[in-house]
Amino acid sequence: MRVYLCEKPSQGKDIARVLGATRRGDGCYTGAGLTVTWCIGHLLETAPPESYGERYQRWSIEALPILPEVWRNEVKAKTAAQFKIVQEILGQASELIIATDADREGEMIAREIVERCGFSGPIQRLWLSALNDASIKKALGALKPGTETLPLYHAALARSRADWLIGMNLSRLFTLLGQKAGYSGVLSVGRVQTPTLKLVVDRDREIARFVSVPYWNLDVTLSANGASFLARWIAPESATDEAGRCLRQAVAQAAAERLRSAGEARVVSVDTERVREAPPLPFDLGTLQEVGSRQLGLDVQETLNIAQALYETHKATTYPRSDSGYLPESMFSEAPTVLQSLVQTDPGLRPLIGRLDTRLRSRAWDDGRISAHHGIIPTLEPVKLSAMSDREQAVYRLIRAHYLAQFLPPHEYERTKATFSANRESLQAHGKQIVVIGWREALAQEADEDPARQGQVLPQLSKDMRCVIEGIELKNLQTLPPKPYTQGELVKAMKGVARLVTDPRLKQKLRETTGIGTEATRAGIIQGLLDRGYLVQKGRAIRASDTAFALIDAAPAAIADPGMTAIWEQALDRIAAKEMSLDDFTAKQAAWVAQLIEAHRHADLPPAAAIPAGPACPLCGGPTRQRKGKNGPFWSCGKYPECKGTLNIESAAPRTKRKAPARRKASA
Repeated sequence: MRVYLCEKPSQGKDIARVLGATRRGDGCYTGAGLTVTWCIGHLLETAPPESYGERYQRWSIEALPILPEVWRNEVKAKTAAQFKIVQEILGQASELIIATDADREGEMIAREIVERCGFSGPIQRLWLSALNDASIKKALGALKPGTETLPLYHAALARSRADWLIGMNLSRLFTLLGQKAGYSGVLSVGRVQTPTLKLVVDRDREIARFVSVPYWNLDVTLSANGASFLARWIAPESATDEAGRCLRQAVAQAAAERLRSAGEARVVSVDTERVREAPPLPFDLGTLQEVGSRQLGLDVQETLNIAQALYETHKATTYPRSDSGYLPESMFSEAPTVLQSLVQTDPGLRPLIGRLDTRLRSRAWDDGRISAHHGIIPTLEPVKLSAMSDREQAVYRLIRAHYLAQFLPPHEYERTKATFSANRESLQAHGKQIVVIGWREALAQEADEDPARQGQVLPQLSKDMRCVIEGIELKNLQTLPPKPYTQGELVKAMKGVARLVTDPRLKQKLRETTGIGTEATRAGIIQGLLDRGYLVQKGRAIRASDTAFALIDAAPAAIADPGMTAIWEQALDRIAAKEMSLDDFTAKQAAWVAQLIEAHRHADLPPAAAIPAGPACPLCGGPTRQRKGKNGPFWSCGKYPECKGTLNIESAAPRTKRKAPARRKASA
């Protein structure tokens, strides 16, 4: 019997439909000589420390480090029934088709079950990029040999073991050290979460240390040939900072007086250049999360959930957890089919699609820039927009627009820089004239919302022409601190961590696409830090809590270093490419963790008393600490669970719980 093992029930249902497996069984679908079954995410989990011996039942510094010699996993209690079903089906299988998500985590979900169940028959891999019928049929006709994707499992297993070694050992260590300093609860340390947290801590400290400095600008309104335009005064170097801002008010005021007395400015030079911009690539997940945060105000987890729904539920877009915006060259020929399905989905697109040229081959079509996954694009079949929520439609339109842009010409404009002289003062004006709108027609909304892309149109200017000075505005401004991270900007920083690494050796090793975490995990990392109270959401900004500052100051520098975790991700890529073995990687990680434990056994955390407390507890009058609940942060009594007083975070008013209606006593 041929068995197809999927990652989740919805995926199994889609594949079973295409295979003609119409009989629904317990946790599976069956057809002629085949069965389609599924996991529910990971059916197995890495065993906790206490399963490796009684000495790990109680947390103690003396018992660290915990370094398993033989790694164990356990069946998840919540999904044990489905694991039993899969185990029984595999026991009857003559061959297996792994049909989990096409990434290293999906490979691990299937392979750990194969090992646990002792299946030794032939294995093939179904590599899906979309769950619409046409894509499933295409993938079924191009099954990969199981050996080709096995290294992805080894990379996922390496990631899992590295996370376990660091998380279990260092979280226990710093929780115990924290207890001595007066902290309550677990102080969680993680291979990815801690350097991510450091990014926010460093940004918040940069903001706190920032000292605002006043500076002065002169905006000068000029006119020529009946048209007015804006020029800016160029301050002398002796009065400016590195950014060219004038720091001396008297110099700016004197320049304003000279310009007023001049009455006109002479054109010194006019330089115009033609700029051609290629269309942006289709979305990878990280870029989609950035744009979703900036334009739609979505949390990164919400964007991921929507992209997953567009893929799984609506069959509208391809696999969302992609780290590449490039497309396979073989998919170029499918463009007419995709465009036709888009018109059927949304007839309002017909005028725009009528202006597309499917012969245009943008830079997106490049096999050499694709690893496991390609950019997120619309699927080959029409979908129902009416079945999508407003937010799902908004994300779908973003994805669709970036695909349509590939079949429009480059965006072209003329960029002009003009310099002027007036009574020994220098002025400069910039102009922009769009020549060919090109692909921006598909991204009209996105372009309109970006002020940096808008510019004034200068009149026809020539050297030595005289322009009338119509007005002068002296502006007293202040330098501004860096902005706090939003979730989308934090994802961008996680992806581009090489820009933040100062060590030249690490910077040289880091590839442009390497970063903290993966496309599939970054949203969960950020959400986990929010749930633990290390990060606090304030409007769209996210800030580090006081406990986060203390933890980052105490944690080993190597653990908190964004460059180090990016190097680890690079090592996982080497395992997937068969350039490093799983055992070598795990052994090095274990030795390194042991060294860290030894070096920090006697570390001192700043006392918890140094962390600012909240308002007084409404029940006992004691100090409160900020905690994270289902409905957001709140103040909780520091003596919890002995005292359960709580306060609302904003108003500091006591929180009240709705009383349940009184139950009637049952009659005898």
